[in-house]
Amino acid sequence: MLYAIVDIETTGGKSNEDRITEIAIYRYDGHNIIDRFVSLVNPEKKIQSFVINLTGITDKMVSRAPKFQEIAKRVVEITENCTIVAHNADFDYRVLRQEFKNLAYEYERNTLCTVQLSKKLIPELPSYSLGNLCKSVGIPVANRHRADGDAFATVSLLELLLQKDESKDIITQSVKDFSEVLKKEKLSKAISDTPIAIGVFYLHQKNGRIMYIGKGKNMRSKLSQLLAKKSKKVKSLQNKLASVSYDMSGNYIMARLIFNQKVEKHKPRYNSNYYHLTRSIEFEYPDMLLIDEGRKTGEKSVILITEGKLQGFAFTNLEHQITNISILNKLMIPLTDSLDNRFIVQSCIKKERVKKIIRL
Repeated sequence: MLYAIVDIETTGGKSNEDRITEIAIYRYDGHNIIDRFVSLVNPEKKIQSFVINLTGITDKMVSRAPKFQEIAKRVVEITENCTIVAHNADFDYRVLRQEFKNLAYEYERNTLCTVQLSKKLIPELPSYSLGNLCKSVGIPVANRHRADGDAFATVSLLELLLQKDESKDIITQSVKDFSEVLKKEKLSKAISDTPIAIGVFYLHQKNGRIMYIGKGKNMRSKLSQLLAKKSKKVKSLQNKLASVSYDMSGNYIMARLIFNQKVEKHKPRYNSNYYHLTRSIEFEYPDMLLIDEGRKTGEKSVILITEGKLQGFAFTNLEHQITNISILNKLMIPLTDSLDNRFIVQSCIKKERVKKIIRL
């Protein structure tokens, strides 16, 4: 799935007369930033004084900047086949469309708003402004009220929201929007776009529904092996396949837990029924954090156990997100305290496959 995370600064004034003074766009595949464009823009009109005080962008700064028509082609290219993501997407998308309308070009993209997604996935916060929201979940924001700083923070926020989207609603909607485009590329592109990494992958049909969930230490290899099979089941999968998405897990214990969680939640029709444990499993310590490798350099995975029960997991790249339980709880993706999950965690602890254990 491709996203174009956008932040725009404008001249202010009447809503239908805003002109862009600065724009930042990050092209993001749900896991990595794959392209970036940042530029001041000459709005060809005066900037309101309250906006200058807020952003620090002055008329002098933009006087020699390119006009929007000079960067329009780059904006089209970097957002092609993407869902536009912004904090208060209605505003940024409206301003962007108006700039293109001034050039007699019909600019249309699907949109996602991180304000609305955050209210759904991280409920009951006192404020959902970008600055306050990022502070609540421990995301640093540099150059607040400048397009590049706000856009980069929104990338980190979207990454968190994708993790917390247990129902996969964000990706499901994206698959619906782009399944016809992706269908033309078919199986070879689905395989090549899946990384050589530990994690869980999902096969979606045209309506976005997950048909099959797999896991592996090398997701690309596992998917290739699956789609190379000649059985009727696999032929049916191939015919219905619209897209493949994935969650990198960083280590195999997280892959097993995420796999269990997603199969139990989505009950994909092409996954086999799995045997469930019935015997009791107790942890040695009732309250602890299990720390292991994350999905990328500098990141850690964290599993939280309190009162002898599995509570959830999270990925963090800042130490204060681990040591501050209040922040950590906001990052947590709930984890079912099932015997299957307890067995996975307990066996990894006993086999010393967890990097670090912190008793609470």
